[in-house]
Formats: sequence, C-alpha cells, structure tokens
Amino acid sequence: MEAAARGNKKLQERVPIRRTAWRLADLAILFLLLALLLHRVLHDSGAPWRRAALACEAWFTFMWLLNVNAKWSPVRFDTFPENLAERIDELPAVDMFVTTADPVLEPPLVTVNTVLSLLALDYPAAGEKLACYVSDDGCSPLTCYALREAVRFARTWVPFCRRHGVAVRAPFRYFSSTPEFGPADGKFLEDWTFMKSEYEKLVHRIEDADEPSLLRHGGGEFAEFLDVERGNHPTIIKVLWDNNRSRTGDGFPRLIYVSREKSPNLHHHYKAGAMNALTRVSALMTNAPFMLNLDCDMFVNNPRVVLHAMCLLLGFDDEISCAFVQTPQKFYGALKDDPFGNQLEVSLMKVGRGVAGLQGIFYCGTGCFHRRKVIYGMRTGREGTTGYSSNKELHSKFGSSNNLKESARDVIYGNLSTEPIVDILSCVDVAKEVAACNYEIGTCWGQEVGWVYGSLTEDVLTGQRIHASGWRSTLMEIQPPAFMGCAPNGGPACLNQLKRWASGFLEILISRNNPILTTTSKSLQFRQCLAYLHSYVWPVRAPFELCYALLGPYCLLSNQSFLPKTSEDGFYIALALFIAYNTYMFMEFIECGQSARACWNNHRMQRITSASAWLLAFLTVILKTLGFSETVFEVTRKDKNTSDGDSNTDEPVPGRFTFDESTVFIPVTALAMLSAIAIAVGAWRVVSVTTEGLPGGPGISEFISCGWLVLCFMPLLRGLVGSGRYGIPWSIKMKTCLLVAIFLLFCKRN
Repeated sequence: MEAAARGNKKLQERVPIRRTAWRLADLAILFLLLALLLHRVLHDSGAPWRRAALACEAWFTFMWLLNVNAKWSPVRFDTFPENLAERIDELPAVDMFVTTADPVLEPPLVTVNTVLSLLALDYPAAGEKLACYVSDDGCSPLTCYALREAVRFARTWVPFCRRHGVAVRAPFRYFSSTPEFGPADGKFLEDWTFMKSEYEKLVHRIEDADEPSLLRHGGGEFAEFLDVERGNHPTIIKVLWDNNRSRTGDGFPRLIYVSREKSPNLHHHYKAGAMNALTRVSALMTNAPFMLNLDCDMFVNNPRVVLHAMCLLLGFDDEISCAFVQTPQKFYGALKDDPFGNQLEVSLMKVGRGVAGLQGIFYCGTGCFHRRKVIYGMRTGREGTTGYSSNKELHSKFGSSNNLKESARDVIYGNLSTEPIVDILSCVDVAKEVAACNYEIGTCWGQEVGWVYGSLTEDVLTGQRIHASGWRSTLMEIQPPAFMGCAPNGGPACLNQLKRWASGFLEILISRNNPILTTTSKSLQFRQCLAYLHSYVWPVRAPFELCYALLGPYCLLSNQSFLPKTSEDGFYIALALFIAYNTYMFMEFIECGQSARACWNNHRMQRITSASAWLLAFLTVILKTLGFSETVFEVTRKDKNTSDGDSNTDEPVPGRFTFDESTVFIPVTALAMLSAIAIAVGAWRVVSVTTEGLPGGPGISEFISCGWLVLCFMPLLRGLVGSGRYGIPWSIKMKTCLLVAIFLLFCKRN
C-alpha cells in the first residue's frame, strides 16, 4: 500500500489564484469607462476634437476589456521534482539550444557563461541525456574559439559545481561576490580560489583573442572560417565536446557549434531560421524528444530547472495539456525601481498568470522547454495527437533528407532508442545538408513545421500556432528563478527593442495569422484569442494615445476644451476614473513587491513608449504593407560586464536616460515640447486675457492633462538641455522643432 501511495505522488499541481477584490476593481473601472462614453454621447457638441476624444476613449474601453480578460483567471503551477524518481523510470533526453547572432552586440564571453551554466545542470546521466547546440548566425571564429576554451574550463568547473553544490553556475555571477568561509572550509577555499583564477584566465584568453590571429595561427580548426562573409558562407558544424569520447569520463553534456549556411540570394528568416536549422541538425545528431531554447544572455540560475520542467512535461494525464513550458524572464543586476520599465515584473505576475489560466502562457522566445513533436506541427484530436502517416507527407513536411524523415517519424510515434548515441561525429556531414540555406524550399518549415516565419516576433507567432493546433502550455515559476538575463539599459536600447516587438505584433495582426481568423478556423480558444490580441494591439494603441495626448495641447493653444468642466457631471466621472485607474495600478505594484517609484517609472515609460517605439512600429509596418519600406531585425546589445570587478568609466550612469540620433525620439520629444508650450500659453491666456463670453475655452482638466504629460516626459525635456549622451542630438531637436511649428500653425488656423 505504501509503495502504491509513493507511485501516485503527483509531479505538478495547477493552483487557481483567488482575486475577488481585483475583479470588482476591474468591473468598477469598466463601469466608469462606459459612463464616460455615455456622457460623451449624450453631450455631443459635434466638435471634431470632442469626436476624436470619444473615439479614443472607446478604444481605451476596448483595451481595458482585453486587459480584464487576460487577468481574470490566474493560476500557478507547483512542481515536485523530488517525486520524479518514483514516478518515472528513466528521464528523457533534452537538446538545449543557445542562439547568438553578432559577436560585437552579443560578446562571446556572454555566450560562454550561458553555455557553462547549461553544461553544469543537475540531471541524471547528464553526459548522455543532455546536448547543447550553439547557433552562431554571425559565423564568428571568435565565438567558436570561446566555446572551445569553455570546454577546457568546464572540465574543472562542472565537477567543482557538483562537488560543492554551487547554486548559480554561470561563473561571472558566481565569482561576482566572495562567499563566507568558515574554519572547516579549507578545501572549499582552495578549490574556490583555484576556480576563480582559472576563470580569470579564461576571460583574458577570450577577450584577448582577435579574428586575424585565430585564422592565421589557429591551425586547421578554423580553416572553415577563412574567406567567409557573415551573410554568405557554407554550413559550419563542429563537435566541440562529446562525452562518449572522453577518457576521463567527464559527465557533462555534449557541445556542438552550428553556423548554418547563408546566401545573399535567400532569406535567412533571422532567429526563427536559426532555430529551425538547430532543430534539424539536432534531430540527426541526438534527436531528444524535448528541447530547451535560450538566448545567449539567459544563463541557468537554478541547476534543477530541467527536473522542474520534466514535472510539467511528464506530469499531466495527457501530453496535450503541456506542449511547452515557459519560464518568466528575470534579470540580474536589475536597476532599482525599474527606471526604463522593461523588467516586466508586474506584467508577468498579473497578465502572465492570467493567460496561464486560459489555454496557456505565450511562448516568449527564451527560457522555454518544447516537445519536439509539437514543434514538428503535430495537431491534437479527439483521440489524442495526430501524426504524419505516409512517406510522401513526411517528405513534404520535413524535406528530402531520409535521415531527418526517419528521426521525425521516431519522435512522432515515440520510437526513440534508449541506447546512448555512440558517435555524433559521424552525423556531421548529413547534418550539414539539412542546415543548407536552400533545404527548406518546397517544405513546410517555417509554416506548419518548426518556428513560424513572417514576423519579427517569431516566438509569439510560433506559440500561437501551437495553441491553434489544440495544445496547451504551462508557466513554470520556481525559486530560485530558472534563468536570468540582462535587460537593456538606456533610452535607445530599450525603445528599439520595444519597437521591434511592436513591429512583429502588428505584422501578425494584419496577416493571415491574425488570432481572430485562427479562432474561427482552428482550435484557438476565444479567450486565448483575446489574450493574444491584448499584446498584438500594442502598436495600434499608439495613434489613439497620440491623438488623445495631442488634444490637451490643441485645446489650450486654440482655446477649446475636450474634457468635462468642473460644472459638469462628467467631470466627476473623469476624475474618478483617473484616480481609480492610477490607484489600481499602484496597488498592483505594491502587491507584487514593487515600490511606488517603480510604479511611476513604468507608467511614465508606457507613455514614452507609446509616443515613440510603438508609434514608429505602427508607421513602419504600415509603410511595409504599402510597399514603401522593409522591417529590419535589430539585435539588442547585451551587457559585456561578465568579468569580476570590471568597471568601465565610459558606461552611462545606471538608470539615466541616454539618447542618440534614432528617429524614435522625434515624436515623443515633440509631444513633450508641445505639452510644456501649451501650459505656458494657457496660463498666460488665463492671467492676461479675459475669457468671458468664451464658454468653450479650456478648463482645469486640460491643464491637468498637459501637466501629467510633462511629468511623464520629463526625461525628454531634460534631454533638450542636456549634453553628450544625456542630451538629445541637434538633428533630432531640429526635426522636433519643425513638427512643433507645424502643429502650432495648425492650432492658430483653427
């Protein structure tokens, strides 16, 4: 009886989160929004600026409905890895993917730390069950060299971590502080000092390496990198570590370097193309039924993360309940109070858990465990999952490689061998064939199979395709957090990243992949569709928020009003809505353990982002749709501070807004200037000019509106008088002044 009880121990538990008070608050704000709309309709004067306000407020009401839907039914998933040994006879293999694209923006040392943290994972028979593949879309010999050096270091680093139970296994984080040593810690102190010295040597070797020297003196190992161009080169695959060939029996995972073939005549589809190439290469070499993908800067923060993931992937009664396991993105060295609003703590806890209670959390592009068969496009049905029956169908889906088709068939039908792979070096030649840039032509890769093409946010689109096939997903929140990454700091990096995301979302929204169409034709649930829309309409918010933000300056400059005055009943509706919404947001941050300052910073950055990154994303995609431009994938610069105690006086002051000549700053700076000018003109008119007989003139509401915007845009106003990287460049100032002059002329004529 006791043995049976142990065998029935659960691996995971889905726990609903009660939020009765929050639901009442959601409905209260919705009621106020509807009341304001009703007031607008009943007191419509026909003025175009009031009609514009009505349209914007109707949009805000729609956005609130999407927000309420996303947060309404939150859940969390608890995992119990201690029960795995009793429930699962043998844990499955996992292929781990790390992607990097530019050795300058993503320094090799950053990638090395991520890889070392993966090689040191806690997992039974890790040397046989785990394999790490690094995709280098920059085709850099520096990255390959850094990984080769990482293998040498790993032979002592991995045993050290396991022997002493090291919690954080990315060396740069582990050695960033000195542990406390006791009298009985002599052996540990000796080992720690030795490993720190070895890591410093590793850092120096990697940072001192240069590409010309490697190509001249690196011997035959780097011969394949000679005369290659980043966008035009053959496939390069190198097995940097194969545990089966080790004479010393070092038990850490295999490490394979992959740089897929590229040609200027064929589109390489950015990260999605790299992930599909890794999927095919790994299918021929190790073919694990599960895959983990990480960005190069997202190191393992919890060495038991794979065990926790297995609790979810293997812990449900049917596999349909867990197509993939997504972990929330957490950031190390995060700036206090989130000055750039990009740490997303509250959003992940509120919206993330809420969406997890629907059909499942979105795929966020990193820190995610996938079922390989799901990535292969398997759908669900009444009798479970459905695969591909004929060889012809396999050929149309996966391409001409017979080896790949056989490996896909094995995964789909669960015919995976439990015997360890003896020699992956023998698979390199066939793996190069499936990493060729023309291999996908005439296949379903990028459409029904693999990561989906057609958007800069290929991750979310791929997750939507999985949900539309009837699968569900789970959110895994564990302590310590599973993975940690670096959040971009400074104005340009943050806004350009948000612009890329927003561009990708709008591309999905106006394409055949629109979730509304998917809901009507496939298995995407209605509320899950609304949850996707909640994210996809980010850039569509920009024109509405810009219009509403411009109404305040317009009315102050042209002596009009668009908000109810104090003598009207509608004033108290608008005032109650303003107080209720900001109180709601403040309480969310407090409940999530954030400060009032963090709440304000996030609110401020939302206004800045809407008038800059989201607006430019909206215009960019519209111009692309009309055939006037193309969206461009921009790699976000990763933090290079991965050596112990390294400081750089050229780096900007943490938390302070920096600027460059990017056009992303033009509209938001113009709006900041207009708000300040409008307050000055409006105040002068109140003090110096009589407004008697002008009942349509502005009231206190317009002054509050512009004043609130001035507070939100204060970093931009400081940038107008700043210097160096903290000042807005003169080219941006001139273009901004031109926009402001045009708007002032428009107000004067009206």
